[in-house]
Amino acid sequence: MEEMSYSPDTHDHTRGPTGAATVSSDWRRGLPALTSGRVTLRDLRMSDAPSLFTMLAGHEVARFISPPPGTVEGFERFIEWTHRRRKKGTYICFAIVPAGYEDAVGIIQVRQMDLGWDTAEWGFAIGAPFWGTGAFLESARLVVDFVFGAIGVHRLEARAAVRNGRGNGALSKLGAVREGLLRKSFLRDGEYLDQMLWSIVREDWMQSKAVWSDRVH
Repeated sequence: MEEMSYSPDTHDHTRGPTGAATVSSDWRRGLPALTSGRVTLRDLRMSDAPSLFTMLAGHEVARFISPPPGTVEGFERFIEWTHRRRKKGTYICFAIVPAGYEDAVGIIQVRQMDLGWDTAEWGFAIGAPFWGTGAFLESARLVVDFVFGAIGVHRLEARAAVRNGRGNGALSKLGAVREGLLRKSFLRDGEYLDQMLWSIVREDWMQSKAVWSDRVH
């Protein structure tokens, strides 16, 4: 997730890969549920606040992301904020809910970086008990498919601290391309950290998706 800045946006349209305005999908009114074998992704609910606090507020998870809310109430305010930004059409945040669970154990955020959603930035955080389970990889693939398909994103960027080996490894497994080093670009606990810039573009994703889909089937 790292540091994701936000800017006000007064536009109510999205744009497809050609730049032409397209009809807005229903995601502004509420995110669809995306499902796979291990996880369901859905809109955040107020009832997710306690589990998100438990899963994301600890140092092990939070050391490479912007400081998360420090209380359950803080996560409740965060959830309200995500809904407001979604309704404006500038941001989405999916809750990660593993099979057999009711509440979120992590989140995947995506924000627009231009007025037409041609370029977007994403970030993610998931509770340590679910590291290495495959839940994140399945969740990430669902979100990438959604932003390229339903929203019309052409280029999806991510930034991960160089020291964040797990985050960088996950992006590599997804087929993201490492584009460069962002020197001293992320302030955490009074220290400026170097970040890696990663990207996925729609054409590359469709090619890589076909490869791993064939392996599954």
